[in-house]
Amino acid sequence: MVTISFDIVTNDICKAWDKSGKSTIEKLIQNRIDEGSTIYNWIGKTKDLRQIIYELTYQTLLGRCKAENFNLLVSSFKEKDENFCSDVVDVWSLIDAELSTIDERKKMKDKFIQLVSSFKDSIDAALLKERFDVETLKELKLIGDTKTFQQKYIKTKTRLFYKQQKFNLLREEMEGYSKLIAELGDLNEKRIKPEILLEIIKSLIGCFNIDPNRVLDLLLESFECHPEFSKSIFVPVLREYLQLCERSTLCHLVGFKFSHYQKTSSTPSSLYIVAALLIQNDLVNLRDLLLHLTPDDESLKTKWNKYVDEVKEEARRSTIMILNPQDKKEDKENKAKVDEIPPNQKFGLCEALLKIGDWKHAVEIMEMFEPNQVLAQKSISLALCQLLHYTIDPLYNRKSPGYRSTCPSMPAYHVTSKRVTNYPDLLADNCTIFDMLLQLGCKTSLDPGLLVKVIRIGKNFFSEYYASPDEERPKLKRIFGNMLGLVSHVILPSLSLLLCNANVSFEVWGLMKLLPYQIRYRIYGDWKNECYDSHPELMLARAGVIDKTKYIMRRLTKENVKQTGRQMGKLSHSSPCILFDSILSQIQRYDNLIGPVVDALKYLTDLTYDCLAFCIIEALANPQKERMKHDDTNISNWLQSLASFCGNILKKYSIELSGLLQYVGNQLKAGKSLDLLILKEVVQKMSGIEISEEVTNDQLEALHGGELLKAEAGYFGQIRNTKKSSNRLKDSLLSQNLALPLCILMAQQRTGIVFTESNDMHLKLMGKLADQCHDTLVQFGNFLSIQLGSDEYNKRFPSIEVLTSQYHTPPDAAFFLTKPMYQYQIATKYDELRKQERSKPKMTNGNSSSSSSSSNDKTQRYIAASEAVIGPLSQQVHQMHDSKIWLDISPRFYTTFWTLSLYDLQVPNNAYEREIAKVKQSIVALDNDSHDGRKRREKERFEALIIKLKDEEKKQEEHHNRVKARMKHERQQWFLAKTTKNDTITKFLQLCIFPRAIFSALDAVYCSKMIHMLHQLKTNNFSTLLCLDRIFTDISYTIASLTENESSRYGRFLCCMLGIIKKWHADKSLYEKECGNFPGFVTVLRANAGNGATKADQLDFENFRHVCHKWQYKLTKAIVVCLESQEFCQIRNALVILTKILPFFPAVTSLASALEKRIDKIRTEEKEKRPDLFALAMGYSGLLKGRKNALVPEHVFHNKSQPKSAASGSTTVKTPTSTATDKKTSSSSNHNRSKSKESKSSSGASKRKSEDKREKTPKESSKSGDSKSKDSKDGGGGDSTTSSGSKKSTMHPPKSSSERDSKRRKVDPSTTTSSTADNSSKESSSSRNSHGGSEKRKEEEKRDGSGKRSISKERKRELPSPTQSSTDSKRYRAENGSAVSRHSKEKDGGKTRRSDGKSKKDHHGAAVADVKKERNSSKDRVGRRT
Repeated sequence: MVTISFDIVTNDICKAWDKSGKSTIEKLIQNRIDEGSTIYNWIGKTKDLRQIIYELTYQTLLGRCKAENFNLLVSSFKEKDENFCSDVVDVWSLIDAELSTIDERKKMKDKFIQLVSSFKDSIDAALLKERFDVETLKELKLIGDTKTFQQKYIKTKTRLFYKQQKFNLLREEMEGYSKLIAELGDLNEKRIKPEILLEIIKSLIGCFNIDPNRVLDLLLESFECHPEFSKSIFVPVLREYLQLCERSTLCHLVGFKFSHYQKTSSTPSSLYIVAALLIQNDLVNLRDLLLHLTPDDESLKTKWNKYVDEVKEEARRSTIMILNPQDKKEDKENKAKVDEIPPNQKFGLCEALLKIGDWKHAVEIMEMFEPNQVLAQKSISLALCQLLHYTIDPLYNRKSPGYRSTCPSMPAYHVTSKRVTNYPDLLADNCTIFDMLLQLGCKTSLDPGLLVKVIRIGKNFFSEYYASPDEERPKLKRIFGNMLGLVSHVILPSLSLLLCNANVSFEVWGLMKLLPYQIRYRIYGDWKNECYDSHPELMLARAGVIDKTKYIMRRLTKENVKQTGRQMGKLSHSSPCILFDSILSQIQRYDNLIGPVVDALKYLTDLTYDCLAFCIIEALANPQKERMKHDDTNISNWLQSLASFCGNILKKYSIELSGLLQYVGNQLKAGKSLDLLILKEVVQKMSGIEISEEVTNDQLEALHGGELLKAEAGYFGQIRNTKKSSNRLKDSLLSQNLALPLCILMAQQRTGIVFTESNDMHLKLMGKLADQCHDTLVQFGNFLSIQLGSDEYNKRFPSIEVLTSQYHTPPDAAFFLTKPMYQYQIATKYDELRKQERSKPKMTNGNSSSSSSSSNDKTQRYIAASEAVIGPLSQQVHQMHDSKIWLDISPRFYTTFWTLSLYDLQVPNNAYEREIAKVKQSIVALDNDSHDGRKRREKERFEALIIKLKDEEKKQEEHHNRVKARMKHERQQWFLAKTTKNDTITKFLQLCIFPRAIFSALDAVYCSKMIHMLHQLKTNNFSTLLCLDRIFTDISYTIASLTENESSRYGRFLCCMLGIIKKWHADKSLYEKECGNFPGFVTVLRANAGNGATKADQLDFENFRHVCHKWQYKLTKAIVVCLESQEFCQIRNALVILTKILPFFPAVTSLASALEKRIDKIRTEEKEKRPDLFALAMGYSGLLKGRKNALVPEHVFHNKSQPKSAASGSTTVKTPTSTATDKKTSSSSNHNRSKSKESKSSSGASKRKSEDKREKTPKESSKSGDSKSKDSKDGGGGDSTTSSGSKKSTMHPPKSSSERDSKRRKVDPSTTTSSTADNSSKESSSSRNSHGGSEKRKEEEKRDGSGKRSISKERKRELPSPTQSSTDSKRYRAENGSAVSRHSKEKDGGKTRRSDGKSKKDHHGAAVADVKKERNSSKDRVGRRT
C-alpha cells in the first residue's frame, strides 16, 4: 500500500475542490510565486511550491483529485509565471524516478503516463524531452526509437564536452590559465566587484577555450588562500558560476580534494574552512559532501563505544583495592584517552563550521553520532566555546559592568550571527545559546572564562527574577527553567572537570545561594547521581576522586588533620558530592573518625558545605539502610554515628540547616520518630542544651536559677561557646517557620509512638523512642525559650486553647510550650502597672515606712498582673477537662500549677554561692600573672561575672517573694473539695503531680517543692498526710507504666519527697514546728471545727514515725512485686527508681535485706539472658552495700515496745494521742464509738477474710478490685488509701464520690468525732501482736485446710513483718477517710454488716473460725480502750 504524507493538499481539500479546495491551492501557489520561491531555493521552506505540486500529483494518481482540475490549474498559472511549467515537469521527473524504483508505486506508472499525456497541450514537449528518462519518453510517444535516440544523445554530449579541438594546444591553454591566475591572485574587494570578476572568467574561458571545471578548481584554490573575501567576492561569483553548470560539480570537486588528502597527509584547515563556507552558503549540500569524507560512520561509532567501555572498566577498577604494585602500574598505563583518535575529516569539518559560526550544520553533524562523541575532541569544544564567547559577550558586558570582558576576536570570514543583548533575546527563534551550552555540557571546563561568564549572567538573572513582582515572573518562566538546566547540565558538571579551582567554586555559590534549598538540593541530586554517568570524562573524574578520598581517609589521624584537610579541600572544589559520599560511608562504619573528619573539613568553600548538608540528608533518607539493629531493640550504629557527625559539623561550620530541619519535620509528619535523634544531637551541640537523666544534683539546682547560672553551672558543656551556632539554628527555624510545627509534631508523636508506630515494635524500643521524642521536645522547647526573645516567642506561639483544641496537643506539652509566653505577659503587665503608678501624683507621708510600702506595692502589682493574665487563662483551661474535675480542683490552681516553675518556688542560693566561689578561685589563679594583657581581661570578665551573678540572685529572690505572696493570696480558691478530700487528692495527683513529675528532672523536683509549698501555706482542703500516703502506697502499677527516663524522673520525685519526710522523721522539734499545727496533718475531720484544730486532731510525732515505716514497707512491697514480675520493663524501672531513691530508701535493715535478696536473684537469673538488667542490678547492689552503715533496725526507726495485754495475750500500746482523745471525748461518744468499733471490727474481719483470699494468687488480686471497693463502702472507709483501692485510684478519680456526698449530707455534724490517732495506736499494737503471734497464724493456716501456699503468700512471709497487719492497716486507712460518710454508715446499724459478714462466710469456707476469733479480739480491744 502506498504510504504518502499529505501535509498541504489534504484529502479534505480534494473532496471540497469545487467549494474551497481549488481556491486554497491557488492561494498557496500564488503566495509562493510572489515570494520568489523557485525550484532551486525551496530547501528549508514550509509549504513550498515543489511540495504542493508533488502532493497534488499523487492525489490525482490516487483518484482523489480529477486530472482535468489539475490541468486547469496548470493552465491558469502558466501565463502568470513562465517558470511554473518547468517546476511542474521537474517534480514529475522526481515522481517518475520514484515510480520506477519503489516497488509499491510501480502499479501507478500507467496512471502517471496517462496523466502526463493529458498535459501535452499545456506543457511544451521539448520541456518534457529535456527532463524525462528515455523509457518514459517512449511510453509518452514523444520519441520513436529508443536506441537511435540514445546514440544521438551520446554523440552530442561527446562533441560538446569531451572532443578536443586540434587548435586547442597546451601552449594556448597556459596563457588562459596564467591570465586567470593573475586575476585571482590580485583580488581586492575595493578594486574589483564579483560581477566584473565573473565576466573576466567567462571571457577567458571563451577566448582561450579553457576547461570550466579546471577554472572552478582554480577558484577554489584562490578561495582557500583568501577566505576573508568569501562574502564579498567568492560566494557571489561561485553562486553565479554554478548557474552555468551542474550544482553537483562543485560538491564532487571539493570531495576529490578531501580524497586526495586521505592518502597523503593531514587535511589542511583552509580546505575545511572553504568547505564550511560553501555549506553555509548552500553552494554544497552537507550530506552529499560527507559521502566523500573518511572514516565511515560505523567505524567511528565502534571506536567510541570501545572507548566508553574502557572508561567504565577503569572506573570500576578504581573502586577495587589492588594489593600488587605491579598491577597498579599496568592499570595506570592502560587508562583510556580520548585524544588518541586518528585524523577525522568529518569532525574537522564540524570544527570548521563552528569557527565560521554555522551552528545549524555543525549540530547536524553532531546528531549523526553518539552523544558527546564529537565534542569529546578538544579542538571542537574550544571552537564552540569561542562561538559562545562571541554570542553572549554583549549580554555579559551589559549585566556585569564591573568585570572585564575577555571575548576572543573572530576571523574575518566568520559569519556574523545574532548576538544576545538582553534576556528576552535568549528566547528568540534564531537564538541557540541554550542549545549550544547544553550540547557543550561539561566541556565548558576547557574555557573557565566562558564558564564564569555564564555563571555571572545566571546570577544576575536569578537576582532580577526573585526581585521582580509576581505578575512579571510568568514571562520569565521559560528563561528560568533554561537557566536551571544550565546549572544542572553545564555549570556543575564543568566544575567537576576543573581541578582545584576555588574561584569558580565561589562564583558558583554566588549563583546557587540565590535559589531556595529545595531547588539547590534537586540540582545536587542530579549532579551526583546522573551527570557523572552521562560523560566518560566525568566517569573518570569520579573514579579519581573516590580513589584519592580512600587514600586520604586511610591516612587520616588526629596528628595530620591539617595536611589531610588541605587535600580534602582541594578535592572538594571539583567534586564535593562524591567526596562527601565516600567520607560519610566511612563515618557510618567507624564513629572514631568523626572528630578528625570534622576538624579536617575547615578548608571547604560555602558551596561544598551546602553540598555536605545535602549529602547528609541523602544518607539519612537512604531506603536501603536498616535503621534498627538485628535485635530490633536498638537504633543502628550508622544512624547514631551520622547524628553525632551532624551535630558536630553543624556547630563548627556555617552550614544551612533548613533542609535538615525540614527533613526531620517531614519524617515526624509521616509518623517516623527515629530521625528525632538528629534534631536532638543538633540542638545539643549547637546550643549546649542537653537533656540527660544523669544530671547531678548541683547541676539540677543551678538549672532552676537564672539564665546566667544555667549557662555557667547547669550543663555539662560550655554553653557560652555556642552563641553563634545557636543564632544560626534560631535563624534557620524562623526563616522556614519550623519552630512551632516541630514542637507540635513532637508533642503529638509522643502518643503516636505508642498507638501508631508500635504495631510491630519491641517494647524496649518503643520506650526508647518515646523517651527520645519527649527529651527532644523538652530540649527543643528550652532552646526556643532561651534563644527567642520574649516578645518574639509571644508572637510566634499560639494560646494554650489553640494548641489543645486545634492541634490536639496534650496538656502537659501545651503548658510547657506556652509557659514562657504567659510569664512574659505577666512581666509586661507588671511593667504597665508600674508605669501607670509612676504617672500618678505621689503622696508624701514621710520616709519611715517607705521601703516596706514600696515592697508591698510591688507585690500588689505583681498579684494584679498575675490576675490579669491567669484569670482569662483559667477560663480557657476550663474546657480542657470534664466539668466534674473542677468540683475539687479549681481551674485557677490547675493553671497556677502548670504555669509556675521551680525558678518561682525556690532560690538556689547554694548554687550561686558555689559558682561565685569557683569564679573567685579562678581570679586568684590569675593574680600571679596580672601583667599579661589577656589574663587581665579574663580577670575583668570574672569580676563582672560575679556582679552579674549576685544581681541575678537578688532578682530571683525578689521574684520568689512575689510569687509566694501571690500563692498566699490565691490559696483559698485552689481546692474546692465539693466531693471528698480523697477525690481532691486523687485529681490533684492525676492531673498535676504525676504528669509533671515525669516530664523532666526539673519538673520532678518542682512537684515535690509544690507539695511542700502547699503544706507550708496551710492550703485549705489539702491533706498533706493523705497526699503522701497516696504517693507512697502501691506504686507497682505506676512503675510498670513508665519508660526508662520517666522512671528516672519519677524516682527523683520520690527521692525528693522521701527527703522531706526524712527531715521530719529525724527531728521531733522540726516536725512539731513544720507539721504540728498545720492542717495538712489533721487526722480527725470535724464538720463544725472550722480552722480551730486542737492538738488531738494532729498526728503526733511517734505515730508519724509509724506511718513513715508503713510507707517504707509499702515501697518495698511494690518494688518487690516489680522485681519478681519477670517483665523486662518492670524490673528495669524498679532498679532505676531504687537507684534514684537510694539516699533515703531503704532506711530499715530488714527491708534492705529483703531487697538485697531479690537483687541477688536477678543478678543470678539475668546474667546470660538479659545483660542490661544484670548490669543495673550489679550497680545497685554495690551502691546498696556501700550504704549499709546508714541503715537502722526497725525498733530504732520507730518505737516498737511491746507490753503484754491480760485479755488477749497480745501487746497494745496506748499512745499519748489516744489518751488525750479519751480524756476529751464524753462517755456517750465513747459508747457510740465502741459500738461503732464493734461493727467495724466485724466488717473488718470480713475484710481481712476477703483480703486473705485475694492474696492467695496474683490473678485473684486483680479480679477482686470491685469487691474491695464494695467492702470499703460497707465498712465506712471512704478513704481510697486502702491497699487495694490505691492501686487503681492513683490515676483515676473514685467512682463513688456522689454516693458518699449524699450520705454525708444526712449526718448530724455534732456526732462526727472519729479519732484516727486511736486507730493508729491500735494499729501499732496490732502490728506488734501480729509479729509476736506469727506462730499462731501458722497454726491457723494449717487449720484452714487448704494446704496450699500461693506465690504472694510466700513473698509476704519473706518480707519483714510490717508495723500493721493487712487488716489493721486497712482499718487504719479506712478510718482516716471522711468521718461523715463513716458515721452515716454506722447509723445504719450492725445488722447489715453482720448479714454481709454472714454472706461472706458462705464464700470463704474453712476461714469462718478465723474471722470469729479476730472479731472477738477486736471487741476486747475496743472494750479495754473504752
